[in-house]
Amino acid sequence: MLGPVLLAAARSDSIRRLVSAAPITRPVVDRFVAGEQLDQCLTAVTSLAGRGMEVTIDHLGEDITDRSEALRNRDAYLALTDALSAAGLAEHAEMSVKLSAFGQALPGGHDLAYENVLPVVEAATAAGTTVTLDMEDHTTVDSTLAILGQLRERFPRTGAVVQSYLFRTEDDCHALAGEGSRVRLVKGAYKEPAEVAFQDKREVDKAYVRCLKVLMAGKGYPMVGSHDPRMVAIAQNLAERYGRKKDEYEFQMLYGIREAEQERLVTQGHRMRVYVPYGTDWYGYFMRRLAERPANMAFFLRSLVSRG
Repeated sequence: MLGPVLLAAARSDSIRRLVSAAPITRPVVDRFVAGEQLDQCLTAVTSLAGRGMEVTIDHLGEDITDRSEALRNRDAYLALTDALSAAGLAEHAEMSVKLSAFGQALPGGHDLAYENVLPVVEAATAAGTTVTLDMEDHTTVDSTLAILGQLRERFPRTGAVVQSYLFRTEDDCHALAGEGSRVRLVKGAYKEPAEVAFQDKREVDKAYVRCLKVLMAGKGYPMVGSHDPRMVAIAQNLAERYGRKKDEYEFQMLYGIREAEQERLVTQGHRMRVYVPYGTDWYGYFMRRLAERPANMAFFLRSLVSRG
């Protein structure tokens, strides 16, 4: 029951102010967020790359309220692209973007988001890397996939994220599993109504496996976004069943979560990509991480007690 409460809190300005002001929050946030500034992010990326891992970087900034914020987020990604290129990290690091940060929820948001994300994808391609479009709540799926289709006409390596807890996702996987596609499959981290999404964890897990089968059997490049040991093992078995080599799919996990498992997969020769968020607008991301796993919340509470 705690998860839905935390997901609701992720959109509460009053709780945001309370949590942000708590002295304990910053040290705990540092587990999940690679700093507020670009140079801190690059330090984390360099460390991960040195340990044989790939990276996808998210500049945090969603639920914006005006066009100027969308432009600032666009410019932050352009600066990130330049920095990755200058540091020689582009071959190890791609970028993840939330289209809400580019204005998707504003009036005329679909066209605005495309207009703002296009130069980022262009710059990423020029730098030798690429972009994956993160998926947000169910109301954004059609717009996000439509923008993906537009981008892939010119930049076919542009990736997408799909969430297994949505009823529609298995069909979306069939549509996306074509030649050259890059699809990250996750379970989902937003509070969704029962009319559009599975509510029971077992049903979400079953849907994840069904979607994973579609992606592994397809002609695209599956990106297995899960910390669940069962899903990791199932992904390995399915890859073997469908004759995929270890460089024909990858695992993805979040920065600061199950680091020993990340190292283990790299040691086994798997491609392991770490999702690295950075930026000042960390609150919504942080609350979703607490909601996803009881262990994350327990970590937060232990930190409160130990510093109390």
